[in-house]
Amino acid sequence: MANAPEEEIKNEAAENSDSAKASDESKPAEEPKAEAKKPARRAAAKTSRAKKEPGKTAASAKVAKPEPANGSTPRLLESYRTEVHPVLMREFGYDNTMRPPQLSKLVVNIGLGEALTSSNALSAALGDLAIITGQKARENQARKSIAAFKLREGQTIGASVTMRGTRMWDFFDRLVNIALPRVRDFRGVPRQAFDGRGNYTMGLTDQAVFPEIDYNQIDKLRGLQIILVTTARTDEEGRRLLELLGVPFVRVDDPRLVGV
Repeated sequence: MANAPEEEIKNEAAENSDSAKASDESKPAEEPKAEAKKPARRAAAKTSRAKKEPGKTAASAKVAKPEPANGSTPRLLESYRTEVHPVLMREFGYDNTMRPPQLSKLVVNIGLGEALTSSNALSAALGDLAIITGQKARENQARKSIAAFKLREGQTIGASVTMRGTRMWDFFDRLVNIALPRVRDFRGVPRQAFDGRGNYTMGLTDQAVFPEIDYNQIDKLRGLQIILVTTARTDEEGRRLLELLGVPFVRVDDPRLVGV
């Protein structure tokens, strides 16, 4: 009889443990933490966004290379490939198709000594260059001080634009076929303005020869310098390249113009 209470206590404890297990099994499983759900939600959002806008994600992953504005090859570049290049190969006897010279870059420069005294000269020159070339010009600062010219180091004394690729060929086409023929009493550009390495420099007296410039909108006529940089190794190669591309050099057979 003395062991009866102990057996009852054991039975009650066993019943309590069984009921606790049953209650635990009946409870639903706890939901995962919010941190674990975040990656799954993000992946689901990306998948739904890709289904709605399939082209946008592909464009963001890989940026397409810029193409010419009109979607075609410049006229003079096509002429160089089909006409000028074979002539240079034949005349100079090149044994490599990459050896014939070609245009590398084109630089348009305006000197602005008046910018030291006039505050509007710089903005006007920058605007003219942007209209002519279709590209934003950069300011050129003085490298050293010159007391005789009242010039200090760092002052802006010019503006320039460097063009390459499609924009260079388009500007060269307009220069040769539109701007130069508009020069008054034009008889050709000098033949001796080479630097010894096939690069040519020409100067224009004013910017109004370009049809993009409105004569009534400019404040002053400013001369500009145009540098044609080529891959030629000699002046002879550079001169022949520019002749074939249409640069109107002074005629050699005219005695009045020889040496101009």
